[in-house]
Amino acid sequence: MSSSLDSARVAVIGGGPAGLMAAEALARHGVPVDVYDAMPSVGRKFLMAGKGGMNITHSEPLGPFLDRYGARRERIEPLLDAFGPDALRAWLHELGVETFVGSSGRVFPTDMKAAPMLRAWLHRLREAGVRFHMRHKWIGWVESDADADADDATHALRFATPGGPQVVTCDAVVFALGGASWPRLGSDAAWVPLMAARDVPLTPLQPANCGFDADWSPYLRERFAGQPVKPVAISLTGVDNKVHNRQGEILLTETGLEGSLIYALSAAIRDRILADGDVTISLDLAPGLTLERVVAEVTRPRGSRSMSSHLHGRIGISGVKLALLHEILSKEAFADANVLAHAIKSLPVRLTRARPIAEAISTAGGIPFEALDEHLMIERLPGMFCAGEMLDWEAPTGGYLLTACFASGLAAGRGALAYLEARGARPSAASPTAP
Repeated sequence: MSSSLDSARVAVIGGGPAGLMAAEALARHGVPVDVYDAMPSVGRKFLMAGKGGMNITHSEPLGPFLDRYGARRERIEPLLDAFGPDALRAWLHELGVETFVGSSGRVFPTDMKAAPMLRAWLHRLREAGVRFHMRHKWIGWVESDADADADDATHALRFATPGGPQVVTCDAVVFALGGASWPRLGSDAAWVPLMAARDVPLTPLQPANCGFDADWSPYLRERFAGQPVKPVAISLTGVDNKVHNRQGEILLTETGLEGSLIYALSAAIRDRILADGDVTISLDLAPGLTLERVVAEVTRPRGSRSMSSHLHGRIGISGVKLALLHEILSKEAFADANVLAHAIKSLPVRLTRARPIAEAISTAGGIPFEALDEHLMIERLPGMFCAGEMLDWEAPTGGYLLTACFASGLAAGRGALAYLEARGARPSAASPTAP
């Protein structure tokens, strides 16, 4: 083992936020770090996520913030205690990126862009000595290293590169290879069989923050696909019998429904489909009005006006909302004012399957926290750490995904640092602003 951190080597595999944060945590303590990524440049999914405005985190109180991580709240909490939303904003400020809180509570860079932030970050990492190796796809371990589980073993990693196969040896590894969403940007889950071959426990990857299919008629698909449905509220009962009620906006697509409100409830919807084969959600098309008010307005005499004109004039139901009512209700039900009023407040929509994982914004599943120690080291593979979407957790959009990716990357980088120190490496002086 190297006698000092500046002669130890750490490989970070994956150049997204989790991997880059792990690299920074190590480099600021004088550890030589090499970042390997299969793509021609790092941060591709990060840049894509920022195209509509870089939502970096959220400003809500920490308690509700932690609740967004659902069943994994207890495991995510220590990571966010060390590097939560406020710490992330302070870190961005140190990077020269100012932020603001939007009307929804989401936090954005003042210029709303991801690229300037990434450029500044990469410049700082290079200044700290981090070396980047692009078009280096990790394809496993050298066979003789595959059975080396001793704490003092160095790690021999195999990469496919444009110049042919390469072997890299290092003292510790941080894996930050992402899940299986947006594979064209690098997260192709090719690491899953490699980890499985080393008997690392795995939870199957599933789509998260995804759309769902519904059996729309050709008329609805052709005339209304791509139109937002807002405001709207969704109610459904999860597999744990918890009732979920949430208001927001959805998007009607050619295949079904997606949008921020669907993403926020995607775990509950997906799990019901997995358990029962499908799920029927309830749409409230007039969330600002009580049932009593809707019944009163819809059953009010309409004279010679059509029911469609009546709905538009009395409660503002028209366009895609009206089309959904026609889609779901029979002609007889639509003509019955009382039945129609109740349907406006509770329209049953059957969802049959999640969209393919490659279309999802993120994934659930991966390496469970139970297979890791408190520093995110794989217990079966000493010296090997995991961060980001490789871990088994999920969260809705709104800054929660990115915040936990940053926090887990920092934890894995600090874990690798502690591992090297425990093996006898002496730390260099840390930067006063080290994460």
